[in-house]
Amino acid sequence: MAPDLSEILPRVVIVSRRCVRKNKFVDFVGEYHLDLIVNYGAVPVIVPRVAGVHMLLDSFEPIHGVLLCEGEDIDPSLYDSEISGLSHEELEEIKRLHTSDTAIDKEKDSIELRLAKLCLERNIPYLGICRGSQVLNVACGGALYQDVERELSKIRRDKVVHIDYDDYDGHRHKVKVVEETPLHAWFKDSLEEEKMEINVNSYHHQGVKRLAERFTPMAFAPDGLIEGFYDPDAYNPEEGKFIMGLQFHPERMRKPDSDDFDYPGCPAAYQEFVKAVMAYQRKVNSSALVRNGLKLNKEMENKRKSIARSFSMARNVYTLGNEKTRVKDSDLKAGAEFLESNTALSLQQEKRLEQMGATVRNASSYLERLRKNEEREHAARNLMGKMSIEQLSDLLSFYHMMGQICSEVIERKLMAS
Repeated sequence: MAPDLSEILPRVVIVSRRCVRKNKFVDFVGEYHLDLIVNYGAVPVIVPRVAGVHMLLDSFEPIHGVLLCEGEDIDPSLYDSEISGLSHEELEEIKRLHTSDTAIDKEKDSIELRLAKLCLERNIPYLGICRGSQVLNVACGGALYQDVERELSKIRRDKVVHIDYDDYDGHRHKVKVVEETPLHAWFKDSLEEEKMEINVNSYHHQGVKRLAERFTPMAFAPDGLIEGFYDPDAYNPEEGKFIMGLQFHPERMRKPDSDDFDYPGCPAAYQEFVKAVMAYQRKVNSSALVRNGLKLNKEMENKRKSIARSFSMARNVYTLGNEKTRVKDSDLKAGAEFLESNTALSLQQEKRLEQMGATVRNASSYLERLRKNEEREHAARNLMGKMSIEQLSDLLSFYHMMGQICSEVIERKLMAS
């Protein structure tokens, strides 16, 4: 029977954005995001921006990754411990210029901040694009400029246009990429060594004012605004680690009238993010398998119990003698048939069966093996006591994987018997 892909592919949660269409609220997510997530092997799960959803996020489990993207300005009361210095008149003018962005959506704030904090608590891969990067920074204690143009112009001479309504998708500005960061690795073939610059799109009037301490910048605009950042301690896609924010939209950096990207590195953020999502799913599944054990149907479970009972009786016969145990040959039949039908057992499996009393012939050699096993266990405990937490975690993951493989082999042998 073909496996159910919905149970195999990892799930990436994305929160929708609300807009008004034909006098009705409509929730949507940009198709470029969805297309890249699907193409790289994950399933997008859209969380609707409707009242009360922030209380129902457990219903969207399992969550293997979170992608947060466009949306309105974040409620400044969630981060504005620092005075922006903007007058009431300036704030009103900002609202007139950026009408669609300045309408605060507290429900979306609540949903997305809960998801961001969930990722930080459980090390779930997180990719924040534009507003999503700002949500991540605020969730970690950072602050934002309420209006980049007005606030930065007071302290910096270099002026950068961060949003151009007359050339919305075509507008670009330069950013300087920081060396030895993921962004540098993705765009290195497109960078000139001296300048280290690429041109990015820009659709925002707010941005990172104070970067949370855990993050490292990856790119700066000429006016000093941080255009990308990540957590270096939580970045290793192969191990399921990915916490990152990008102020620009790499998924929309396309050539005019084409789906071709401006740079080969544009889709890399999504590719590495999904790679981390897949690795995280494997870790979660491995932990669940160890926690829950192998699940068998009723017939297979009865076979397993019969074989285990047979081996247990064989051990009692060896330890106590047949006269005291009074075991019938039929009681040992299940274990004998299992051994006869599985001639390709490994040496380790044979030793384990011998310890259970299934084929033990010599008591002294059996006790000697037990003594050696105790010595090995003692030595192993001493060795692991000197290992780091990360080394122990890697070792545990390896044996979880080995346990899964053993369980699958045992199940096939049971089904064949």
